[in-house]
Parts: sequence; C-alpha cells; structure tokens
Amino acid sequence: MAFYGRYKKLATQSIPFIRASGEARVVQSAQNFSKGFHDAKSTDHKVDANYPYPILVIPEGDAFNNTLDHGLCTAFEGSQPYQSIGSNAQKTFLGTFLPTITERLNADLSPANLSTTDTINIMDLCPFTTVASPIGAISSFCGLFTDDEWHHYDYYQTLGKYYGYGPGNPLGPSQGIGFANELVARMTGRPVDDHTAVNHTLDNNAATFPLDNALYVDVSHDNDMTAIFSAMGLYNGTGDLCNTSIETTQQTGGYSAAWTVPFAGRAYFEKMKCRGENEELVRIIVNDRVLSLKTCGGDDLGRCTLSKFVRSLSFAAEGGNWDMCFIT
Repeated sequence: MAFYGRYKKLATQSIPFIRASGEARVVQSAQNFSKGFHDAKSTDHKVDANYPYPILVIPEGDAFNNTLDHGLCTAFEGSQPYQSIGSNAQKTFLGTFLPTITERLNADLSPANLSTTDTINIMDLCPFTTVASPIGAISSFCGLFTDDEWHHYDYYQTLGKYYGYGPGNPLGPSQGIGFANELVARMTGRPVDDHTAVNHTLDNNAATFPLDNALYVDVSHDNDMTAIFSAMGLYNGTGDLCNTSIETTQQTGGYSAAWTVPFAGRAYFEKMKCRGENEELVRIIVNDRVLSLKTCGGDDLGRCTLSKFVRSLSFAAEGGNWDMCFIT
C-alpha cells in the first residue's frame, strides 16, 4: 500500500488516527484504507495487535459540526446565488461542445432522442463503470467519445468544482476553514482555534482529536476537498476560469478537477525535519504532485517553514467569509 510505503518509518512504529465523514461510502473507504494499511504492515512482517483500527465516524447533516462534510453554512446550502454559480458556469460551457455530441449520438441511436442531460450522463458512465470494474477494465462507454470531447468533459467538471466549492464561489472556500484550522492544531500541537465547522466536543477531547499522533487519515468527499484546498489558498495563482473555452492546466496554474479530486483523490500534508534547517518544514502533495506553496514562500522542493505556512492560512484563522453564511 502506497501510504504505508511512503511513511514506512513512521508506520512501523504507530498506527494512523482515522476519521471519516458519516456517509456509508466514505466510511467504507476508511475501512478499506485501514485493511490495506494493516495488510501492508503484515506483509512487512510487522506484528500489529491493534487491528482492526478504530475509525472515528462524524455524522453528516446540518445538525452536526463536521469539518469533513459541508452542511452548516445556510446561505451556501441550497440557496441562491451561491449554489447556482457552479452549475451556471457549467451550463454555459456545455453549449460550446455538447449539442454536436448529442446530435451524433441521436443519429447513431435513432429514435433515442437524447437530451444534452442524457449525453453528459452517458459520459459519466465511462469513469464510473471503469472504477467499478474489479479488474480496472476501461469501460466500453469511454470509446463513444473522442479525446477532444474528453478534454471538454474534464474542463466541464473543473468549472463545477472551481465555481461550486472553490475560489470562484464567494462561500466555497469557507466550507474548508474548519479543517484548515484543525490542520494547524495538529502541526503545532496547539488546541484548535475555530468558530466555524469544528466539532468542539470532539476536538477538545484528546481521545477523539489527539495532537501527538505521528499519522492522521481523514476521509471525506471531493467537494469538501475542493473547499479545503481553497480555504488553504493552495491554488491562489488560478484566476477566474473561462466558461466559453477550455483553458489548459498551464493556463490555470495546475488547477483541474482531474488533477485535484479524481476518484480516490488524496492529499498529503507533511511536516518534516531536515538537516541544515533550524525550523520544521511543511510540504503538500496532491495526487503525487508537489505543490509550490507560493503563499508561504515555498522553496524549489515545495517546502516552507512551519511558521510561514501557519501565517499563510490567515483566511482560515480569521474565519474567512463565515459571517456571510447566516445573512438572510
């Protein structure tokens, strides 16, 4: 397992503290991670009597503070204009490429009379049925579309994330503030300072939010990951995305739904001690890509000092736009 191999020196001496948001598929992902970690450790001939590892499941819904699932910000949840920003950007972009595809499919599948909504749903079947294959077989649905059409589909998804939960939505980044402040607490060993989505009943208890663990694993949703990345300013170099034509990842500063939140997407937040450095360093890796961390003066290896990293999270520390969540 990649996580065990990456952090083997730590993993052989400790087990990760695991949290999962309460939706069934998220909990199952946490359970699968736990099993994979244990299997890797066993293969490495390391005895571990702690398995099965405990998983802290945090309930979802507007009645629960949960930094792994948005739901508390009433102005953001299901209300205009915030919830329509992403879908409106996507709708505009769909008009630039989807009618032609729909026309072709209808010509080949007469008298199906597919709508543009049907067409995008058919495209969705490619990734979903591919990842559902027990042997990782590429779905036959994928071959119905050209490479250029898949680039348009990728950008369509990117617009949804950027304007739905990312920097393109005034309240998108605010949904990730609580997790960002929890990360600061873990890295500094100080109690969580947050007045947004943090569950203080859990985070004020060392049993349910330890600050001295070597490894932590949090399992969440792609939309929440997008909000967390945005709250931390990881893609602050990305300007507003065009919704009438594709922008490449070079133009977007590396921002893409496929690069940030693919299936089984993951981010590593690393704190390290390095020879020749007087202070601990921080590095962030998103799906095997080391981020530059320009907001805290990252070096050529993507590292910045812990103190500068913490200061760079001022948006989260100051509560971001959370006060807008309850304006009626």
